[in-house]
Amino acid sequence: MERRQPPQTDEGWYVLHDFRSLDWDAWRDAPERRRTRAIEEGIEYLSAAESVADAGEGDSATFAILGHKADLLMLHLRPTLEDVDALERRFEQTALAEFTERTDSYVSVTEVSGYMSQDYFDEDAEVEDTGIARYIESRLKPEIPDSEFVNFYPMNKRRGPEDNWYDLPFDERAEHLSSHGDIGREYAGRVTQIISGSLGLDDFEWGVTLFADDPTDVKELLYEMRFDPSSSRFAEFGRFLSGRRFPPENLRPFLEGERIPQDGAGDAHPHAEGHGGHHGDSDAGHPHGGDSSGHSHGGHHGESDSSHHGDSDAHGEDESGIRSELEDMDIYAGQPHGEDVHAVVLYSAADAEELFEEVDGLRTNFDHYDTHVKTAVYQPSEVGGESGENAVVSLWETERAANTAAGFLADLPEVVRQAGDDEADSWGTMGMFYTVKPDHRSDFTGTFEDAAGLLAEMDGHRKTDLLVNREDENDMFIASRWDSREDAMQFFRSDAFADAVEFGRDVLVDRPRHVFLA
Repeated sequence: MERRQPPQTDEGWYVLHDFRSLDWDAWRDAPERRRTRAIEEGIEYLSAAESVADAGEGDSATFAILGHKADLLMLHLRPTLEDVDALERRFEQTALAEFTERTDSYVSVTEVSGYMSQDYFDEDAEVEDTGIARYIESRLKPEIPDSEFVNFYPMNKRRGPEDNWYDLPFDERAEHLSSHGDIGREYAGRVTQIISGSLGLDDFEWGVTLFADDPTDVKELLYEMRFDPSSSRFAEFGRFLSGRRFPPENLRPFLEGERIPQDGAGDAHPHAEGHGGHHGDSDAGHPHGGDSSGHSHGGHHGESDSSHHGDSDAHGEDESGIRSELEDMDIYAGQPHGEDVHAVVLYSAADAEELFEEVDGLRTNFDHYDTHVKTAVYQPSEVGGESGENAVVSLWETERAANTAAGFLADLPEVVRQAGDDEADSWGTMGMFYTVKPDHRSDFTGTFEDAAGLLAEMDGHRKTDLLVNREDENDMFIASRWDSREDAMQFFRSDAFADAVEFGRDVLVDRPRHVFLA
């Protein structure tokens, strides 16, 4: 008897979807003092849960559920079942609980599987160098997106006499999920997801939670995916519940039948990473829809898998001290990712044309969000491209949106590393926003070439690349790598760098930012 190969899995946080219905008759008949107490204790409980006051890690969110199946959803993610259990029972101690009845619930755990990355489960593989380790971390420990709309449903993979998912060879299952994930990629930035496994924990095999600002995006995604064999042949679904997120402080209008303001719920932007692809063992390596935990490497509806990427705290206080020192030298360092934006930078060995096509598709979806500033492909220039690698730069107004975008971008072909990935034996700097006045482009590249010659002779300098925006030859950035921070700072303190800064004021449209973690 031939035994099929199951994918390896790794588990992260436990997930509880706690659905409640309100006893509206009891609520209307209750004296004002009881209702006031219920609201106060409800706000206190929900606010504490969302601030994760009960645990060192996790996330929570509150939703008003539409339709007859429930009225309220409290969604909790925590590191242990003990944490989830305590949260569940703590709610029962509130005055609000007296007016509710649980109508449904779902218990599961976030996971990644071998469909997403075999290297992750290979002890000899170095996944840290590809950025995949950070992505996996975001899948195992996702954040709940700030999107207004939520949709939840459980699902199984079919085990019928004609179509049995578990009788398929591993490679065939992986191919199904890869194809399935390609559909989800088209919804990047519009739909995000958290997929969690529930074998042995609840009635179905996986729980799927989708987030979007526009509910029709979820509808269109699910409709399109129903035609994919991974769904049409092999997926079985439980019932669907949907609702709208609201901040705990708006519990009163929710209970009083008023319109629920969204103030306080946060900016709507891609988050976490759409965790996972869709409709299939959720490690197909593609977004279910938009990303996140903002990203989505995973298929969906199946063995589930659905940082961070440019996190500004990678060097913490050390980096703040660097910016202060540069400011004292009249060198503008901006914030860790620029003055007023957050940057994600990844390097790829893929062909520039292929890379641009992939990025252009993601960018179309990113543009749906007000927090998106720009995303572009940069190629090595003719005067300064030592590594030969292309770079993708994505700029966002919020760190959370940048982190989500990073998840999607990590799915681009032949990504070799991400700016900010730790390299114990070196230190990186990055100069961005070098927008050159067209008449001075040759002056700028000539000066860079001269500076590169000086850098090559400096102790501790490893390499410096000048990269040019594929769509705008006057938009450039410079990435350098050094043996140590002090080696880089010696250059920034030098007369040569001071002269370059002064020169830039004449030939650049805007003042550049010197960003670290390249």
